[in-house]
Amino acid sequence: MGSVYNWQIGRSMEFPHGQASPEEQFAFVININRCIGCQTCTMACKSTWTFSKGQEHMWWTNVETKPSGGYPKHWDVKTLDKLSEANPEGMTWAESEAKGRRNPYGEYQGRTIFEAPDTVARGGSPNRVLGYLPADEEWGSPNIFEDTPSHGPSAPMDFGKGEELDDQGSKHKAWFFYLARLCNHCSYPACVAACPRTAIYKRPEDGVVLVDQSECRGYRKCVEACPYKKVMYRGTTRTSEKCIACYPRIEGNDPEAPGVPLETRCMAACIGQVRMQGLVKVDEDNVWINDRYNPLYYLIHVARVALPLYPQFGTEPNGYYIPPRWVPIAYLEQMFGPDVEAAIARYRNPDRELLAVLQLFRRSNQIIARYDIEEGPKVYETERFGEKFEMYNDTIIGFNRAGDEIIRTQVEEPVFVRPAKHANSI
Repeated sequence: MGSVYNWQIGRSMEFPHGQASPEEQFAFVININRCIGCQTCTMACKSTWTFSKGQEHMWWTNVETKPSGGYPKHWDVKTLDKLSEANPEGMTWAESEAKGRRNPYGEYQGRTIFEAPDTVARGGSPNRVLGYLPADEEWGSPNIFEDTPSHGPSAPMDFGKGEELDDQGSKHKAWFFYLARLCNHCSYPACVAACPRTAIYKRPEDGVVLVDQSECRGYRKCVEACPYKKVMYRGTTRTSEKCIACYPRIEGNDPEAPGVPLETRCMAACIGQVRMQGLVKVDEDNVWINDRYNPLYYLIHVARVALPLYPQFGTEPNGYYIPPRWVPIAYLEQMFGPDVEAAIARYRNPDRELLAVLQLFRRSNQIIARYDIEEGPKVYETERFGEKFEMYNDTIIGFNRAGDEIIRTQVEEPVFVRPAKHANSI
C-alpha cells in the first residue's frame, strides 16, 4: 500500500497505487439550491449512452431526493455504516492553523475506505477497499422516495428535526433536496484501486476515469469498491460500465461545435442552470494550481461555496456541490464536510464577485475556461442576516480555452413591462 496526498482531507493517506496526476482534471460544480428535480440531465445521459440491452438499470447520471432516496437504494447510508464500523473512535476533523489549497477544510482524523478495508473483508482475505456489493433488487428503483421529506423524529435519517432556520428566519419541520449525481472522476478512484486486472484507469490528459472493455472480466470489484456506486455491471457483456464524462465533447470532437471543448450531455441539458463544468490544472499531488479566474477554481478555492461529496471516503472526488440553505447543518456536514456552515453563509449573502460568477451557470454549452468582470452601478442595497448586502449590475464575461468570448451577461435581469392594451395577449 502506497501513500498519496489528499488535499480534501488535509493529509497523506494510504492508496494501492503510487502518487500520480493528470495534465488537467475534469471537474464540475452543481448548485443544489437551484435544482428542481426535473430529470432532464438523467434522460439526456440515458438517451445518449445507456439505451441498449443490458443497460436498463444503468443510470450514469441520476437525481435522487435526500434524505430518503438513493440509487442504488441506500448507497450512502450503507457505505457510511461500514466506515463508522471501521472508525470506532469516530470520524472527526481537526482545525488547521493555516488553511490553504492543500488543506482548506482542516485534517480528517478518521480512516478512509482505503485505510480500513480489512474490517469488512469477505472470505477471510482482506479487500483493497472498504465497500459492499448491492443486491440486484437495490438497482430496481432509480427514483424511489422522490419528493419524500424528513418530517419528524421517526423519519429516516432525521437530522435536527427541522430546527434549522431558513432565509426568512422560520423553522422547517419538513425538508428534502435534490442531489444530482454522476461519476466524480475521483483523483484516487476506488474502482481503480480495487480492479484486479487494472482494467480501469484515469486518462493522463484530463483525469477522466474509464473502463477498458477488452481487459474487464466482470469481477465487479469496482462495483463493490466505489462508495458512490457509479460503476455498474452489464450482464449481457459481463463487463462493467460507467460514465465516460462524454469525453468526445471534452476533446472538441463533437459535431455540434468541432474543435471546441463542450460540456457533457447532462451538463448541457440542464434547464435549471444548476451546473458548471470544466478542466482545472493540478500539481504532482493533485492539488489545484492557482488559476484565479477559472470559475471552478474561484467557487471552490476562493469563494469556497462549493464542497466535495463525502470527502471522508478519501477518493478526492472532483464533483462539488453548493449545499442547500434549508437543510439541517448536521446532515450537510456529514455529506459535505466541516466547512458547510461557512459555505452556506457565504452563499446566502454573496459578495460582488460571487454574485457575478453565479450568473455563468449553464450560459453556454462550451466550457468556460476564464472569466472577467466589468463593473456596473449599484442597483440595490439592504441588510441580510445582520450584514450589509449590496447588488451591482456588473457584466460578467466568459471565455473558452482559445480565449474567445462565449458569454456576456449582467447580474440584474432585464424587466419587460407589457403595454396595458396587450396585457392579456401573447
